[in-house]
Amino acid sequence: MYQTLSIERQERVATIWMDRPDVFNAFDEQLIADLGAACAELDADASVRVVVLAGRGKHFSAGADLNWMKRASAFTEEENRADARKFAHMLRALSGMSKPTVARVQGAALGGGTGLAAACDMAVASSDATFATSEVKFGIIPAVISPYVLRAIGPRHVLRYFQSGERFSAQRALAMGLVTEVCEREQLDATIAQLIEPLIVGAPLAQKAAKDLIAAVDGRPIDDAVSEETAQRIARQRATSEAKDGISAFLEKRTPAWLL
Repeated sequence: MYQTLSIERQERVATIWMDRPDVFNAFDEQLIADLGAACAELDADASVRVVVLAGRGKHFSAGADLNWMKRASAFTEEENRADARKFAHMLRALSGMSKPTVARVQGAALGGGTGLAAACDMAVASSDATFATSEVKFGIIPAVISPYVLRAIGPRHVLRYFQSGERFSAQRALAMGLVTEVCEREQLDATIAQLIEPLIVGAPLAQKAAKDLIAAVDGRPIDDAVSEETAQRIARQRATSEAKDGISAFLEKRTPAWLL
């Protein structure tokens, strides 16, 4: 079904494997299209509770494919706009998934590879992973990935790395908030499994509502409008059958329906 990736399902977890190891999982038009379609497929699958984004081979993603960049350099402004929109829509689909997403990062995560990690809810990186928003070195800017990287590390760090294009380590990424956990490469899967375990326990509709809540209140002043919106959101959530079952299950010391 997909030319540049595969989907591995294991119980309630689905892993999207970018499968272009010969070019370090650099993305082009086809990988962008495949990633967008895979996100849509898994988001619609209620049996999938957590989605992991990973790359085959030594590296997570080296960013944009050089042949794709070369083709884009010959595009008209309108053609470049249409091309960039496809990338933007894919990142938005990844970021906007209704279930938890985890980036599994090893080796290089450069340019758009850093953007993919930032677009996921969480990221686990091997200790040898390196990141960069290196677009300025090619005379371009990390425009499409900017909302996700900015959300992850904040404007002060972005001012440095968007302008310098320098590489930074997994430990630096951890300190800035881009990465959730750092471990040795051989411990990646075990570390991600530990992260996923409590995510599976959470109620799926509540998790989606929590993601929507964060997007709705982030960056806003704590005023009457925000107070009212948060009150409305919890009131709506309490009225759902999922919440009623969850509270009853806790009181009755039984397993909630979403874990059966």
